[in-house]
Amino acid sequence: MTDTPGERPIRSIRVLLAEDQSMVREALATLLGLEEDIDVVAQVARGDEVVAAAREHAVDVALLDIEMPGMTGIDAAAQLRRELPGVKVVIVTTFGRPGYLRRAMEQGADAFLVKDAPAAQLADAVRRVLRGEKVIDPMLAAAALAEGADPLTARERDVLRAAADGAVNSEIAKALHLSEGTVRNYLSTAIQKTGARNRSEAVRIAKEKGWL
Repeated sequence: MTDTPGERPIRSIRVLLAEDQSMVREALATLLGLEEDIDVVAQVARGDEVVAAAREHAVDVALLDIEMPGMTGIDAAAQLRRELPGVKVVIVTTFGRPGYLRRAMEQGADAFLVKDAPAAQLADAVRRVLRGEKVIDPMLAAAALAEGADPLTARERDVLRAAADGAVNSEIAKALHLSEGTVRNYLSTAIQKTGARNRSEAVRIAKEKGWL
């Protein structure tokens, strides 16, 4: 509702944008700013800045990219759900991977969209999540159902992430406070579950499916 025609609504939807690419973030802010009932009140470039910014600016909806420095958008969504459960979370990502969708929804995201979705669709998602709806890209939803659940355990994912940086077993063991034998076992199981031939291929497959 507005006071007079042409004015912004008295109570706009307060939105936080978290995106590490400044051009993309500014473009999203400009597009959403064209909507009468949406106000982008905060922007951050790191995942570990999301909760503080959401609290400081009393946001209604947080739009999060997945791959950001400091913390992934999925981990930031989980932190928001714990600390500011009233804030709705919309994941907006370039990477339309079924595994990402499953993990995001498990961590409390209210919507999951890809960045090439029309601006009107994104604005509509912001409004719908405030009404308590879940909004998921239909093609991704179908792909996630076809793909099945992530077979990796949390520890297997940790070990694969460490291996992705080129660390050897002893380094992974030290970083994760595990024995080298346990690291070997986790890597072996992860390789088997992904159908890979070696750890490098297991990392690649897991990333492609959105499990890491």
